[in-house]
Amino acid sequence: MPHPGPDSRWRVPFDGGFRVSRASTHHAFENADERLAAASARLEKLQRKLYADDRFSLLLVFQAMDAAGKDGTIRAVMRGVDPAGCHVTAFKQPSKEELDHDFLWRVNRALPERGRIGIFNRSHYEEVVVVRVHPELLAPQRLDRKEKNLFAERYSSIRDMERHLYRNGTIVLKFWLNVSRDEQRRRFLDRIDDPIARWKFAAGDVEERGHWDAYMEAYQQALNATSRSWAPWYVVPADHKHTMRAIVAETVAETLEALPLKWPLPDKEEEAEMARLRALLQAE
Repeated sequence: MPHPGPDSRWRVPFDGGFRVSRASTHHAFENADERLAAASARLEKLQRKLYADDRFSLLLVFQAMDAAGKDGTIRAVMRGVDPAGCHVTAFKQPSKEELDHDFLWRVNRALPERGRIGIFNRSHYEEVVVVRVHPELLAPQRLDRKEKNLFAERYSSIRDMERHLYRNGTIVLKFWLNVSRDEQRRRFLDRIDDPIARWKFAAGDVEERGHWDAYMEAYQQALNATSRSWAPWYVVPADHKHTMRAIVAETVAETLEALPLKWPLPDKEEEAEMARLRALLQAE
């Protein structure tokens, strides 16, 4: 089986050499809308073939700072996909039940079955990004261990889990939507000024901006530690929404096109049964 994810300028290298400071936040295609529409049309057909083939599943992981455009990107990229073959899980603050399990438990429960596309809007990576920026969040997890090696161990657990998924037919693609701090500020102001969009905004969003550098460092470490050939990360410039969505859609489509998907063909017994049923219908 081919390794997931095309080799593009947006893919995080597997050698630990990714640097946030060198990653573009603004990139614009002149024909972004046309490229998005074309990629979405390819995805519509590929999703049906994935479902019919029933040997592989696809997991798309989206991480980003607030207002980067995760929700809009998911809607735009998957707009032509049959809802029966796609499921989105949005991970919020862990519940008491989730805190009583290991940090991967809740995402394992939401993994897509064969033939389906699963989408994580935020994910297990919150546990090596947000928790790294806010270590006080570890207290409710009641871990009987020291914090010193915690994140290195979690990176290892994530790599092992994602490789296990790949070995068993789940293709994992991970997208960090890389919005600039200035663009996030502009989008926050737009939300404040628009009564219809204001529900998306919370005071805590502004407070988190004070930790911007810590978040960038946490993402840099997480992406370097977990971008691997079996589960690559893609850092997508997010200041231009249409281009961002086109890049994601094209990456997903190219990944599915590389899989050995086949339409199921009937065997001899099924062919004979179809012939019998056809004869019955014609005789009516």
